Amino acid sequence: MSGPLHAFLAGTGRDGAGRRLADVLAFGDARIEGVHDFIQWCFPLAEASRAVPGAPVLTPADAEAIRTDAAARAGLTAAAARMARFYEDTDGWLRPYDHNHLRITRILTALRDLSGDEAAQAFFETVMRRVRAAGSPVNADSLAFWQRALG
Repeated sequence: MSGPLHAFLAGTGRDGAGRRLADVLAFGDARIEGVHDFIQWCFPLAEASRAVPGAPVLTPADAEAIRTDAAARAGLTAAAARMARFYEDTDGWLRPYDHNHLRITRILTALRDLSGDEAAQAFFETVMRRVRAAGSPVNADSLAFWQRALG
């Protein structure tokens, strides 16, 4: 049975704010930076978000539905590509501490769990290219969380 997370990623459902995945994918960089309630829908986890109370939690049934549905997998891939572009094109997150570091951990974990190790590793490599190019300003704890998220 499909739940709201699966439907959102498959492009047929809406998030808690009434947006479709296509709406979120069309966000400009400033909106990605400033809006904090979309990331849990694009990259769902099996644990509750501490940053956004009431955000959806990935159930085993949703996880299986996402893994086995080509449309939902494509939605997840598109969301990862949009976030990779954000991290490639912006610099605000390239500092010792930033909320985007938590987002990156979430993205890596969701990609690993729903798309597989290769997808998570590819996203990690994109992020790390930017970190290295900026002189490695990200704190060691965030880097360690990202490594652990890879499995």
